[in-house]
Amino acid sequence: MTSEIKELVNEYWSWLRDKTALRQVGEWVEITTPYLDRHNDYLQIYVQKSNNKIKLTDDAYVIEDLIHSGCELTSKKRHQLLQAVLNGFGVQLEDNALIATATSQNFAQKKHDLLQAMIAVNDLFYTASANVTSLFLEDVANWLALSDVRYVPDAKFTGKSGNDHLIHFVVPSSRRAPTRFIQTINRPNRASAQNFAFVWFDIKEARDANSTAYAMINDVDKDPGTDVFSTLQAYDIKPIFWSQREGIRQELAA
Repeated sequence: MTSEIKELVNEYWSWLRDKTALRQVGEWVEITTPYLDRHNDYLQIYVQKSNNKIKLTDDAYVIEDLIHSGCELTSKKRHQLLQAVLNGFGVQLEDNALIATATSQNFAQKKHDLLQAMIAVNDLFYTASANVTSLFLEDVANWLALSDVRYVPDAKFTGKSGNDHLIHFVVPSSRRAPTRFIQTINRPNRASAQNFAFVWFDIKEARDANSTAYAMINDVDKDPGTDVFSTLQAYDIKPIFWSQREGIRQELAA
């Protein structure tokens, strides 16, 4: 199993490297990444070095796109969500631009943080009333509380790659069960499944060997398909469909 997973991770790194393109744009370098936004467009970031500091930004693309799509971030709830994302990834907001500041030593980490923040902020579109009636993350949190599941929300872990990863819910170990890591996937597709699969592979070796990962998948409005299920299982992650959550209640509450 270890050699098979190692091969999958090597394929992931090859995909990430081969699908990344650089282009000089004035005093900036434009980096086109293989990560997709909700329009299925490749996410791009812009990098500029000045003295010993490296500035990375999305050039206000994500938030301006949300605003133009009718998802204003002026409501208290969305503002709180936005701030939580920015704080979680150490990203600043300046004139609607997402910005990270790096050095040569931590550039890879800061680039990763900015991309993850862009993906998370982009997902705020799905909190618009025209798209959802409630927030899936809140639904999961409320259900865990009603199920007497003890958890730590929004826990950050450093993986063996050196990157930090945010896990939505961590259920501490007990005499009957190991530590359980729960990540919500509101928009189930192959890309979102692969993203959590990489996160879990990156952090699992530093955790208790018996630790278990769960992906709580929103299947209310869309059939996740077999790709999501098989991708998660290949990385030893338990996929849990929201419509079937009662079947896992006792396992999480143990």
